[in-house]
Amino acid sequence: MADFLTTHRKIERNITLLAVLAFIAVAIGGIVEIAPLFWIDSTVEKVEGMRPYTPLEQAGRNIYVREGCYACHSQMIRPFRDEVERYGHYSLAAESMYDHPFQWGSKRTGPDLARVGNRYSDEWHVQHLTDPRSVVPESIMPPYAFLANREINDLDMGAHLLALSRVGVPYSKDDITKANADLALQGDAEADPSDFQKRYPKAQVRDFDGDPTRLTEMDALVAYLQMLGTLVDTESAAALEQQSEAKK
Repeated sequence: MADFLTTHRKIERNITLLAVLAFIAVAIGGIVEIAPLFWIDSTVEKVEGMRPYTPLEQAGRNIYVREGCYACHSQMIRPFRDEVERYGHYSLAAESMYDHPFQWGSKRTGPDLARVGNRYSDEWHVQHLTDPRSVVPESIMPPYAFLANREINDLDMGAHLLALSRVGVPYSKDDITKANADLALQGDAEADPSDFQKRYPKAQVRDFDGDPTRLTEMDALVAYLQMLGTLVDTESAAALEQQSEAKK
């Protein structure tokens, strides 16, 4: 023990030797962490049900990011009992595989939104965005009533989907070609959604903001919120994860 302490003192007092040994330790740790990634195709296990966002959902997500909603609402439920009981099944990495950027985080002024989809009605979301304190009296969220007055018919979602496809989001040529038509279709309760829903399973088609005469940013944001957490069967995904862990 005395010899060990003597050697350790020598290392601590020799800055050059300490730097070299620290570099070696960091290099070994880095190799152990990084090298295995070169031999695996993906660090994210795909789960059944995940699909790219529809053009309207993607437009809503862009508005969500533009307005800074991520600054107060994370989309990452931790695997802790209190989180799971309040928000639902913990978040899976695959649920963010098409996000650029993902909406994880640790800041929560408001609740986590990872599984907010279909928990409230469209009318509730519209009212909450228009006047937050009318439905949540203690809310400090600013109002977003102006979203209902901004139409999005002139968005070029084809170019947006093309850009996303170039970074790995699996949009087909058909999806990109029909992007602007799909944008309008999802917000039209009278449209025929059969082909659209084949390409985007579980996509919800209806008037989201209560005004069927136009397509607005409010439609897009509510469509995005109503989708969050609805694509993956979390019970089946959890069973697959347990099987994968058992094999290891």
